[in-house]
Amino acid sequence: MKALWIFISTLFLTVSAFAQTDLQKLVDTEHAFAAIAAEKGARAAFLENLADDGLVFNPDKVNGKALWSAKPEASYLLSWAPNYADISSNGILGYTTGNWEYRAKGKDDAPSAFGDFVTVWLRQPSGKFKFVIDIGVGHAKPDKYLTEWTTSADNGAGKIAGDSAASEIATEFYQLATAKGIVKAYETYAADDIRVYREDKFLILGKKNFRSLVSRDKAVVTFAKRGVFFSSADLAYSTNAYTRFADGKIVEKGNFMQIWKLRGGKWHIVLDIFKPIPPEK
Repeated sequence: MKALWIFISTLFLTVSAFAQTDLQKLVDTEHAFAAIAAEKGARAAFLENLADDGLVFNPDKVNGKALWSAKPEASYLLSWAPNYADISSNGILGYTTGNWEYRAKGKDDAPSAFGDFVTVWLRQPSGKFKFVIDIGVGHAKPDKYLTEWTTSADNGAGKIAGDSAASEIATEFYQLATAKGIVKAYETYAADDIRVYREDKFLILGKKNFRSLVSRDKAVVTFAKRGVFFSSADLAYSTNAYTRFADGKIVEKGNFMQIWKLRGGKWHIVLDIFKPIPPEK
């Protein structure tokens, strides 16, 4: 019995070590991505790190390779640093999120725009990570530009599949939002430590703080029938289009992305970001 316990403990530590190694590699990739932007410019950095089918929300979703290939070289500096990262227990799917700054005239210029980014990474057959989603929001200047990062307390722990696939749970979220309202949907599926990103707002951390925000929003939110969904082991992401209505009129259209994580056999939303598309003038 003692030998069995030692074996199980060793197996758990080994899996955790691999997860930590994969996570560090993911964060290092994000840092290297930002370093290329500082040295060679954003265009070179994005083209080197984008997956061929990677999506960039600019603000509507477009193929990232096509978008950045068409952009000319520029002298501005886009800098960023991850503040939070997580990865699936099998090391295939992960994400990083943190703060960004924009300097219109390059590194010697003062930053003039600020915000938060979310990057979703997928390990390629070569073993390298390439990103498949790049999305972010802008907001006022924060008190401090952060370079430290942390991760989930349960990193690499959710390896047992639940009764339902993540895609089915995501569909249930849409259905519940339509039938009972988006507040009820988030109340049911949001993790206690959910990270929420909205345009012109700083990071909203935690279900309690998010509940306070979403309960004040009287708009009705609907979702497109089809979106993009991908899962690997205990982590998944989905993107879809949304429309907000107030008094029967459309007040906003855009795209959103959610990251789902398997915890205790149940899927929870751990990250939620809405990216509005400005109305045509």
